[in-house]
Amino acid sequence: MFEWLTHFWYHLHNTEGLKETIQMGGIALLFLIIFTETGLLVGFFLPGDSLLVTAGVLSATNGDRVALFDPWTLCFFLIIAAVLGDQTGWWLGNKYGHRVMERPDGWLVKKKHIHEAHEYFTKGGAFSIVLARYVPILRTFVPFVAGMGEMPYTQFFRWNVIGGILWITSLIWLGHWIGGTALADKLHKVILIVIIVSFIPLIWKIGKRFLTSRAKGTKS
Repeated sequence: MFEWLTHFWYHLHNTEGLKETIQMGGIALLFLIIFTETGLLVGFFLPGDSLLVTAGVLSATNGDRVALFDPWTLCFFLIIAAVLGDQTGWWLGNKYGHRVMERPDGWLVKKKHIHEAHEYFTKGGAFSIVLARYVPILRTFVPFVAGMGEMPYTQFFRWNVIGGILWITSLIWLGHWIGGTALADKLHKVILIVIIVSFIPLIWKIGKRFLTSRAKGTKS
């Protein structure tokens, strides 16, 4: 089992392996991965951004390479997966959030992720539901925190749909555009840039917190 998980991890976090995984699993596997990353706390390690960009690349025809997907069909099903995922996260947070906080850290789910998501959600308000889509780890835990904080269902659903549409379409169509250019042969570099950019808000938040704590320590 561990060997299979290690192999799966390698495929999801390696450009060529990611391509092979998408080609073998098709839209059904993409749907499952997006739903798991956004809806189940154990899915925070899944590569949502790079997965979407790569799927977008494979939806474009380039020379001898035939498009694997229709980009509109891809967007349709993955938007549904993203929306259902966030709604599931909200429901789990609303129903089981306090129980999770009372339990010790597990192998995957740790309280620090929930605390960081709670801080992000508190400062960003409802719009953080949209912004968190673009931030790894936070996009998994913010819906859970929103449910735990008893954010009204209809309000959460509205921002969830907006965020799901923006996140899926922007990255799929970015990949689709790249797939029709020479950049498709340098996909690993493009994905690296996407990952770095997606982590900037999280790095900024951690850096800001570090500087604030240092300033407080200096004053005292």
